[in-house]
Amino acid sequence: MSLLGLAAASLAAAPTLPVPSQLPYHWNNVVIGGGGFSPAIVFSVAERNLAYLRTDVGGAYRWDALTQRWIALQDGQAQNSYMGVESIAPDPVDPDIIYLAVGMYSGQPAAIMRSADRGASWQITPVPFSMGGNEDGRGLGERLAIDPDRRTHLFFGSRHDGLWDSEDSGRTWHKVESFPWKGLGRPAANHTHGGVSFVVFGPPGETALGRSRAMYAGVADATVQHLYRSTDVGRSWSAITGGPASTMLPVKAAVDQQGLLYIDYCSDIGPNGIALGEVWKLDPRSGGWTNITPARGDEAEGGYMGLSLDRLHPGRLAVSTVDRWNHRDTVWLSSDSGAHWSSLRERSLRDLSPAPWLRLDKGGFGGWIAGLAFDPFDGATLAYATGLTVFRTKQADKADMVWRPWVAGIEEAVPLSLVSPPEGPHLISGIGDTHGFVHDRLDRAPERAFADPDLPQTNNVDYAGVAPKIIVRSASGYSPDPEGASLGWSEDGGRSWHKMLASPIAIGSAAPRRIDADGQAPITVSADGSTFLVSGLVTLATADRGRIWWRPKGLPERTYAVADKVDPLAWYAIDYARARIFVSRDGAKTFTQAPAQGLPAGIASSRPAAREFQPMATATPGTAGELWLILGGRFFHTSDSARTFVASTPVDPVLRDMYFVSFGLGKAAPGGHVPTLYAFGVTKTFGGLWRSTDAGARWFRINDDAHQWGLRYRVITGDPRLFGRVYLATDGRGIFYGDPLPQPVGAGAH
Repeated sequence: MSLLGLAAASLAAAPTLPVPSQLPYHWNNVVIGGGGFSPAIVFSVAERNLAYLRTDVGGAYRWDALTQRWIALQDGQAQNSYMGVESIAPDPVDPDIIYLAVGMYSGQPAAIMRSADRGASWQITPVPFSMGGNEDGRGLGERLAIDPDRRTHLFFGSRHDGLWDSEDSGRTWHKVESFPWKGLGRPAANHTHGGVSFVVFGPPGETALGRSRAMYAGVADATVQHLYRSTDVGRSWSAITGGPASTMLPVKAAVDQQGLLYIDYCSDIGPNGIALGEVWKLDPRSGGWTNITPARGDEAEGGYMGLSLDRLHPGRLAVSTVDRWNHRDTVWLSSDSGAHWSSLRERSLRDLSPAPWLRLDKGGFGGWIAGLAFDPFDGATLAYATGLTVFRTKQADKADMVWRPWVAGIEEAVPLSLVSPPEGPHLISGIGDTHGFVHDRLDRAPERAFADPDLPQTNNVDYAGVAPKIIVRSASGYSPDPEGASLGWSEDGGRSWHKMLASPIAIGSAAPRRIDADGQAPITVSADGSTFLVSGLVTLATADRGRIWWRPKGLPERTYAVADKVDPLAWYAIDYARARIFVSRDGAKTFTQAPAQGLPAGIASSRPAAREFQPMATATPGTAGELWLILGGRFFHTSDSARTFVASTPVDPVLRDMYFVSFGLGKAAPGGHVPTLYAFGVTKTFGGLWRSTDAGARWFRINDDAHQWGLRYRVITGDPRLFGRVYLATDGRGIFYGDPLPQPVGAGAH
């Protein structure tokens, strides 16, 4: 089971309970600035300078005008699935009230969350319909809508089960049986549906009798009829015919003050795989449709996913493209209800000083633009979100405009690997989608991302124990590239890189092929930086930076190599399939099986499930012959080069059934010689981050109920130079670093 899956399974229905042995810590984000996909930006119409952002795996944020920062709203959440936000709805009158629809994948827990204090605290109502905050179609919406005339009445367009409503502010939910589209039901594994893609309300007094405003709901499933209208608050519905071909799916909609309905259409629900798109306008008074698509003919490519109306200037609207890979994505602006359009990309400059690493986006304007919003109180302010960041301009009313990353406080990267070398920068990261970084300062965004190979996903990073300027990494792209380089090495601490390819090798009777293609094989480096090992179907080694490779003798297939952090000739290799440890003392030329007394049998399930998961095996910095492992949720370590292993058992009875998922090592406590252990561990009733300074006998919880981040933790490691410092890679809330708060005199180090 994966790290995140284990946590979800263990705690899906468990309440947050008091846990023993709390050690207070102070937590801060390592500043990257964005780093992930934000499907929607939603401004409040109830208060100036109030906005919300929803992300696919990192929860929701609120813009705080006083501090000029985004505030994360779900850091105290322990439920993994709730960090995927499917939709967001601020109350149109009361600026303190905000609703979230949360649930990451079909089959996982889903809920409606309500806050009356702008997200400082939440009332959470589990719901019977599934959501897909990190599934295809997460840019659709908004699915969650508040009736402006009776604000306790909510509607939600579900993916699989039709339209739902609540008449008590989200506390109870009922399916709207009168809605014609009932949904396609639970999808097959690894599939999803668009479902009811949006619910929007028209202006008051739109109907002939003036008793109720119109509301519209779109259906983004493969069907003939895609749009419905109700003029009695959802009690009855009628189909709206006309408009685009039925192959076009409605993904986003907005209604202006005159009652005109604008809709973005795509050939698929995205955010990938959209070949074509259109933008249409409906006049409900006449029933007439107008195709107002900006790019046509040879310019037509991709779809339209972002849509926003300028409340202060009737007829002014913006739409954004998606999957326009050849012509490049842009935002289109119209001042005459879509009769004429202007592309903003050609009129724009970018000031990347808040996040200079964004220079890696060579397209210049970003892609996957699903979130797009005018400030309802200032038509010159326009914001859009990409797959990497959020941009804002305050010059949308000018002929030329400057966009800046609007990311202070937003940290939604997914780090896959962290190392803290004994000298130089304290932190180096491997990141999904954004390559990875050398973090010279933890409070400032990095200047540049990794390159050579120029691949978006860094799956593992390692450093040479006594020559820490030598760094290696394994990376992958979004599509297979059997000829491309996926390995890199650096001799200046990760500031510049050199590509490297492993030689093709014949395995059995098969033709020679590369084991490192597409980042499938992690790479490690000897203590002195002279030798690199790549662990794939077989293990390969090089001592000349990839010019010549050899297959070490004595190793079975599918072992995972770990370098001793002190002895340059010593290596360890773990055979998870047969519960064996192999040791080399000649620089990885040959390996022999170690006695490994005390090692448990049946450790196959401890092997990393995929290339982006780190093996729970770490050699101790500064100490030769010492190796730490997590196997079957328990700690084992050897101090005699794998001759014997000792299991660590917590002395606290409450923690003895702890299942440890991931760990890292840090500097020993003052006066101590055992490395400090930092770990993510769960029981049937609680989970958290833990620290031990006595080889795992006593553990102290170092996070608290306000710092849980959905228990979505990828990697944890300590700092070899700062006792107590820990680095945490979350799955969607970026990287955190924690430091212990001052303890009372005489409390000692724990």
